[in-house]
Amino acid sequence: MRSVVVVFSAVLSLLWSVDSLAGDSLAKIRKTQTLVVGVRESPPFAFSTSNNGAMGYSIDLCLKVADAIKKELKLPNMKVQFYPVDSTTRFSALLDDKIDLECGSTTNNAERRQKYEFTIPHFFSSVKAIVRTDSGIRNWNQFRNRTIVTTKSTTTVKLLTDRNDINSLNIKLIEGNSDQESFKMVEDNKADAFPMDDVLLYSLRADAKKPDNFMIIGDALSVEPYSIMLRKDDPAFKKIVDTEMLRIINDGEIYKIYDRWFMRPIPPKGSNMNMPMGFLLRDSLRFPTDKVGN
Repeated sequence: MRSVVVVFSAVLSLLWSVDSLAGDSLAKIRKTQTLVVGVRESPPFAFSTSNNGAMGYSIDLCLKVADAIKKELKLPNMKVQFYPVDSTTRFSALLDDKIDLECGSTTNNAERRQKYEFTIPHFFSSVKAIVRTDSGIRNWNQFRNRTIVTTKSTTTVKLLTDRNDINSLNIKLIEGNSDQESFKMVEDNKADAFPMDDVLLYSLRADAKKPDNFMIIGDALSVEPYSIMLRKDDPAFKKIVDTEMLRIINDGEIYKIYDRWFMRPIPPKGSNMNMPMGFLLRDSLRFPTDKVGN
């Protein structure tokens, strides 16, 4: 009987070890010598490059976090691997341990914080809409009986459905698989407007063949804080991420990184967003915290 108890205890111990490792990002990184970063195509925050690389404002921040992890774990040969995700798979990739960090333009809100952790916000945007200049649409009340596109699994979907229900606008809502696909529907006259975070809309317009054909309109529907996303209940890993973000902010490095991506010509087309840092982000950097409103 005692041998059965010993074997059962050993099995329980093994299962406990496997479960604890599954939620331990640092142990995973030590074992694989690799940090896996999820990249969603959302310039200028993140976009893939040739040779399985990635660039962008959020990517620059994540690479500094990677250096901090490498130093903390004493892993001079640690590699950074970029893993492509989209607006839907960014969440499942994190839960399934396919990525360790999601670095892009993901909103930190109360609903998502039930399942994921976020570090200190690195950007604040507001939801507006991009329309064709000749559409005559200049604000939300002109969406009545229009076809509106937005990107699936984004916070904008709920904002639009709530507004449609409240105001009985009779909107026909369709969803694109990516921001680029959603914008193309407006370009191709398949949709009248594409509501999304304003900074992403400015980026899409800047890269359009004829930017003057499009304009960003509407009162701000909401404020969206962007943060690097990581797995929940992994305090040791989060501590390293938070500490490095604080250092980047307190040392003033974040201002230089911001200027590189928002105030200068950027790849791949050399477009310049010419978007000075907004007052919400600038004020938040004076007292940086991962605690944000809902």
